Amino acid sequence: MAGKYEIKKTADGKFAFNLKAGNGEIILSSQRYGSKEAALNGIESCRKNLAVEERFERREAKDGQHYFVVKAGNHEVIGRSELYRSKSGMENGIGSCMRNADSPVVDLT
Repeated sequence: MAGKYEIKKTADGKFAFNLKAGNGEIILSSQRYGSKEAALNGIESCRKNLAVEERFERREAKDGQHYFVVKAGNHEVIGRSELYRSKSGMENGIGSCMRNADSPVVDLT
């Protein structure tokens, strides 16, 4: 089963997207955008930047769990992962993002 980007309208009337792996797990979540067009532009930025290893910034949460952010060429964060208990889990999440970068968009708005 292939991955997909799901774009949705948030409770406050903004737009956001999640990149989901083929198993339905969320592997990357976006910021909130003021318009659907801006969120779609964010997806296009993901498609370009998820193919570049250097765009992934690995981080550790205060509780010791691991996560990553993806940055565009201008160093702005375009997506954040879920929390992982281990570094290897986080690395698997990065690999999944890279494999699913060109996934189709499903509009849930």
